[in-house]
Amino acid sequence: MGGDIFSRDRRAPTATQSPRRAGRPLLCLFSVGLCGPYMPITAWPRRAAKGLLMLRIVLALFLLTAPSLAHATDAGWALLRDGGRVVLLRHAFVTGATDPANFDIGNCATQLNLSERGKQEASRIGALFAARAAPIDHVLSSRYCRCLDTARIAFEAEPQPFAPLDLLKTDPSEKAAQIAAIMKEIRGYSGSDNLVLVTHLENIQALTGIAPREGEAVVVAPDGDGLKVLGRVTF
Repeated sequence: MGGDIFSRDRRAPTATQSPRRAGRPLLCLFSVGLCGPYMPITAWPRRAAKGLLMLRIVLALFLLTAPSLAHATDAGWALLRDGGRVVLLRHAFVTGATDPANFDIGNCATQLNLSERGKQEASRIGALFAARAAPIDHVLSSRYCRCLDTARIAFEAEPQPFAPLDLLKTDPSEKAAQIAAIMKEIRGYSGSDNLVLVTHLENIQALTGIAPREGEAVVVAPDGDGLKVLGRVTF
């Protein structure tokens, strides 16, 4: 009764307690990764050194990756300034991971929609396109509300709904028909300004083999039976 938490921690171990556990200092309660169960004090430097090494590795990877992303974005903008490009744009950030079970493509209340962060990202996309790229010829969009709203906010115009840009069907023949229709649209474009197609991660992966972030733009061109990725722009 009259002792405090520190004095109680210094009591001798009982017959059922491990000497090391009973005498573990309170630092173990606040030092994540330093003290595991029954860890002796002599192990702290080794665990701390290992944690520091992992932190250095993560930091090094970030520093190596960041310049390459910036370079890729600069190269992408150079392409878009020239005009005559086709852009696959993944919709901006949304409010969840999957559409509800009662999904109805004609009712936005039954779908994933843009989050506040997504709306801000769409505004940033539009501002940067206006400042750094050739004009937009026209915008085609998936009929999903998150894609239509990305296009509306970014380019301040009503996009043209294009069903093949909808989330890919699971049926192989329907999926192939969607891909073929998108490819036909891309191959047939010959304008001097940029064409933007707003769609989904799965569609861009199927067309290019890469997985863009939310709101990322992928500049493509026909290449044989498929597409060649010319550049990427992150926002």
